[in-house]
Amino acid sequence: MGAQIRVYKRRIKSVSATKKITKAMEMIAASRIVKAQRQVAASTPYADELTRAVTAVATGSNTRHALTTEVEKPVRAAVLLVTSDRGLAGGYSSNAIKEAERLTERLRAEGKEVVTYVVGRKGVAYYGFRERPVAQSWTGFTDSPAYADAKRVAGPLIDAVQQETAEGGVDELHIVYTEFVSMMTQNPVGNRLLPLSLEKAPVETEAAPGRILPLYDFEPSAEGVLDALLPRYVESRIYNALLQAAASEHAARRRAMKSATDNAEELIKSLKRLANAARQAEITQEISEIVGGASALADATAGSDK
Repeated sequence: MGAQIRVYKRRIKSVSATKKITKAMEMIAASRIVKAQRQVAASTPYADELTRAVTAVATGSNTRHALTTEVEKPVRAAVLLVTSDRGLAGGYSSNAIKEAERLTERLRAEGKEVVTYVVGRKGVAYYGFRERPVAQSWTGFTDSPAYADAKRVAGPLIDAVQQETAEGGVDELHIVYTEFVSMMTQNPVGNRLLPLSLEKAPVETEAAPGRILPLYDFEPSAEGVLDALLPRYVESRIYNALLQAAASEHAARRRAMKSATDNAEELIKSLKRLANAARQAEITQEISEIVGGASALADATAGSDK
């Protein structure tokens, strides 16, 4: 019985140590969410306004450009998947991977070859374990991305878009990341970055009654302006997606660590109840042995007196 109590005490000590770790990770994630939210709020207006500028150039000219012109029969599409470098974030990375798998299946059903690019060690491990090809991968910055990281990721993607498909280029560029909605809600989404969909772009293309649309004059040319805006547009969108994903990762990790901490507390309470029950059973057994011994001694004394 004493050995059983020692086992319970060791388990309580072990779970208590785990609880301290999960509580600390929960507090760290909570502190980082605030900074990540501020970065998302600061980057979103720039990305939106740059999209407006690109759309204005596209609608104000008749130039055919890779940024805005859809290929009649696209054959290759690039998919950029954003996951995390670390675990202990619940289903954050797995949900993004599932969204990427759904997008890949849809593109292949349309007859397109899919070229995969991955951000984050979790995504790299997923494709590596299944021995599936990855064109390029980046790791080490998912929890705190900088604009330089977005430029590093955007470089090969822009080169692929500007190349001919026969030379290894792609006709479309898609990105899968986790959109930060609130502390409790983060949704994996898949968006097409290129070609830019003018129907969904945040700019008015038709004049309202009594309103005149602006007339644009491009220097040196509309194509030159689009060539200059293409890398800025892709970089800004990827940077915003990385920031959204980082905020979502911290929120998911905070929620997962809070759940782990609560479970540890419940397990400690359960182990303490079991340890108390074992201690009471041990005390009861000792009292029974004492009473039994006293009874036996009294019987023996009574027998000797006779």
